Amino acid sequence: MSAKTDPTQLSSFLSYVTPSPTSPWGTYLSQVDRVIPYLGHLGKWAETLKRPKRALIVDVPIEMDDGSVRHFEGFRVQHNLSRGPGKGGVRYHPDVTLEEVMALSAWMTVKCAAVNLPYGGAKGGIRVDPKQLSQKELEKMTRRYTSEIGIIIGPQRDIPAPDVNTNGQIMAWMMDTYSQNTGATATGVVTGKPIHLGGSLGRVKATGRGVFVTGREAARRLGLALDGARVAVQGFGNVGGSAAELFAQAGAKIVAAQDHTGTIYNDKGLDLAELVPYVKQVGGVGGFKGAEAMDGESFWDVNADILIPAALEGVISAERAARIKARLVLEGANGPTVPAADDILRDRGVLVVPDVICNAGGVTVSYFEWVQDFSSFFWTEDEINVRLDKIMVDALRRIWDTADLHKITLRTATFAVACERILTAREERGLYP
Repeated sequence: MSAKTDPTQLSSFLSYVTPSPTSPWGTYLSQVDRVIPYLGHLGKWAETLKRPKRALIVDVPIEMDDGSVRHFEGFRVQHNLSRGPGKGGVRYHPDVTLEEVMALSAWMTVKCAAVNLPYGGAKGGIRVDPKQLSQKELEKMTRRYTSEIGIIIGPQRDIPAPDVNTNGQIMAWMMDTYSQNTGATATGVVTGKPIHLGGSLGRVKATGRGVFVTGREAARRLGLALDGARVAVQGFGNVGGSAAELFAQAGAKIVAAQDHTGTIYNDKGLDLAELVPYVKQVGGVGGFKGAEAMDGESFWDVNADILIPAALEGVISAERAARIKARLVLEGANGPTVPAADDILRDRGVLVVPDVICNAGGVTVSYFEWVQDFSSFFWTEDEINVRLDKIMVDALRRIWDTADLHKITLRTATFAVACERILTAREERGLYP
């Protein structure tokens, strides 16, 4: 290794070549390997799924409020563009790595194909704790990052969106920066924007709504009534919080909630009318007076019918999978279950609705936003929700039919349906030159 080689970047490269089986990229590769037997003649193209098309690492220098200059490392990965432009969020988190972004972009490829959207998969991120930055510093970092990745994004090339620790304001800065650099307002370069800048109604709660819709359909298949069902939710932001509200409206009891601020429990059900505004005010569930605090690890022992992991990847380990009491796991987060845990849950008869279909509501409404931006004609929230529900239900039924046909899990069935679409596009497009 030369004196000029960044050891962090070398580590990221090596993890791509020989990833840990429980790492995000290793988990994704294991999922691809499991689906190859169901791809028929398309299996010859399977290696396409194991290699990102393009990975960009960028330096993001900004002048801080105190006059010092700091450098942040940013990433944008385009995993596969066979079915259309890249689509995927941008996250700001101190643990962001190239390998994580690669895996997230690959799951986006599968997710978009699973619900039959005309997109490929992409993802981005900056290794930073945004809570340590002022609003002005956050804007500077966002704009510089957008300029650096501007060489590969665009309304017909790659469309970023909000993810962990990013929101509509950050998307507005990204849109404005790209527009300034190209000389024309380009609302379609990002989704998840504020409504008055071309955003879509229903976008903020879309991912959580998708979790609820797929969960409702899965519960029906299990003969599990939502009225009175006990639900535990990990992550209580836009995804987990929105899903919890919809399940509560259907008569379910949210008995436990966990996020980075703490874990709370109420056997009679949390009062969401009080909890939701509390979380918005203080930033998390920790300290909520309408529940008892509990040890974080005890969350996985809660007596619940439905478990919704809606935080970060890799939280359901093999050890935790053996303790989960729920009959139904709804993956609101990306990659929350490692492969070994998947096998344990399957053997225990726990139904897992995988991330690549369960949380696809967000990218589906992002697609609606993109379409609306091109036409400059916008739909009502009721129209958005009706269209979203139909796409999610139809996609899940196709996946369930595949699972029943081959006697495989919903995750493998989702990959089978999605990868068939991706690799058919790859085969029909051919190789150039």
